[in-house]
Amino acid sequence: MNARLDHRAPLVFDTRELGRRPGAMKKLTRSVAAPADLGIEVIGVPEGAPVELDIRLESVMEGVLVTGTAHAPVKGECVRCLEPIEQKIDVDFQEMYSYPESDHRGRVFDTEPGDEESEQETHYLEDDLVDLEPVLRDAVVLALPLQPVCQDDCPGLCSECGARLADDPDHQHEVTDIRWAALKDIDMSGAAGGADENQEK
Repeated sequence: MNARLDHRAPLVFDTRELGRRPGAMKKLTRSVAAPADLGIEVIGVPEGAPVELDIRLESVMEGVLVTGTAHAPVKGECVRCLEPIEQKIDVDFQEMYSYPESDHRGRVFDTEPGDEESEQETHYLEDDLVDLEPVLRDAVVLALPLQPVCQDDCPGLCSECGARLADDPDHQHEVTDIRWAALKDIDMSGAAGGADENQEK
């Protein structure tokens, strides 16, 4: 059983003022603290960060159409150089919240019993309340980059030492031909001394 919606929850909105009259509309603005896990593994809205919402509630025959925009800060790390990323995100969303079972005139909506996929895709009003958290979460996740970078041309990290290449564009390592690698261990000063002794003889 799902827990009943709490009208005091920051992302729960009351639609009773619309009176289930098609054409009725209400605009709202609200600043809420971001819920946990509002993002993906490498970038997202920090829990508790302020999310500014501009919401429009419209009463239609089937239920309440919710249209909105969310403005929020996001934090993450560059997938190339692991530097912190901080930026703003603006996302738009729209969702229909249907009246459960029947409307105020007693008309029953067409439903397919046991059609779990349809039930999962449909959002319903509960005691004239709408819960925007799932819709907001989907909108934010879809808007975030799957592979965020600090800049489009970020060169990443040095594969040899892990240095951030953007900080040192001339960074490089001496590369020794593997065919001559064994010669690195020879004491060249000793070899030169031996050659001098042979010349004296």
